[in-house]
Amino acid sequence: MFIDATYEGDLMAAAGVTYHVGRVANSVYNEKWNGVQAGVFHHKHHFQKNISPYKAEGDPKSGLLPYVSDEKIAENGSGDNKIQAYCFRMCLSANPDNRIPFAKPEGYDPANYALLGRVYKAGWTETFDKYDPIPNKKTDTNNHGTFSTDFIGQNYDYPEATYERRREIIRAHELYQKGLMYFLTNDPQVPADVRKEMSKWGLPKDEFKDNGGCPHQIYVREARRMIGESVMTENHTLGLEPVSQPIGMGSYALDSHHAQRYVKEDGFVQNEGDIGVHPKKPYSISYTSIIPKRAECQNLLVPVCLSSSHIAYGSIRMEPVFMILGESAASAAVQAIDAF
Repeated sequence: MFIDATYEGDLMAAAGVTYHVGRVANSVYNEKWNGVQAGVFHHKHHFQKNISPYKAEGDPKSGLLPYVSDEKIAENGSGDNKIQAYCFRMCLSANPDNRIPFAKPEGYDPANYALLGRVYKAGWTETFDKYDPIPNKKTDTNNHGTFSTDFIGQNYDYPEATYERRREIIRAHELYQKGLMYFLTNDPQVPADVRKEMSKWGLPKDEFKDNGGCPHQIYVREARRMIGESVMTENHTLGLEPVSQPIGMGSYALDSHHAQRYVKEDGFVQNEGDIGVHPKKPYSISYTSIIPKRAECQNLLVPVCLSSSHIAYGSIRMEPVFMILGESAASAAVQAIDAF
């Protein structure tokens, strides 16, 4: 018996098991919150004012700023191969004796953050809203707002990439995020009060000591998802359809970060893909969602890249749930071996 406990589903894919990458259309599983969700804003992580995406503001001929897609937005509810954004979930320190100041990273270019400068110019004031405090003057810092630590649109090929290509993508995310921290601390496009506050923060000397205070792992929010014996959908997580053979439970919101940054028909920039829908109560997860179709493979369990729609996975993807499903997979493996 084998258990694929990777975030990417590498063993599952190598075994020839069917899987999906990206968002399926709402019509596939009779859902509402899957697929493209342009104009749907469940959090405050979108452009709330009109911001030009062009190098010269208001001039399309000048070209787009970095990391803005020139692809026309698809119809709402349609499927695509885009995945929600990744980032490094950082621990920061405000202890002067335990702080590594933000340094200018390799290849730093302030133009990469020009959109954020325009967001500040438009009056945005929520820079520190997701600097969640933890003991010893530290934070658990995650993406927050229009332009933040999520490197939107720069991870599409990660799930099926080679290890070498994945390392390149991870490195690009690291440099982007380090550049963002440097920009926030030093660039005159950033309000003076924000720069002053940012100068109090840095990477912690006593965390990830062998990696300069940076986390070792990128936050892989979603990669491959198996198409198994059954598929968990939003209808199961929202209590609209029953779940058979339950092996664990979830309760977190159906949560997706943005999948793309595009230009609207009116010529202004917008983010797309951020969803947050809360189940009314905890829901069950089926054993048949962690096993492949019988005709494809009979000795593999997949508790992380399990069989789920994109938006249902947004709730299931919590680490405590993965622990529960992993324990259940191990129990099933032992039973299978004992019964052989």
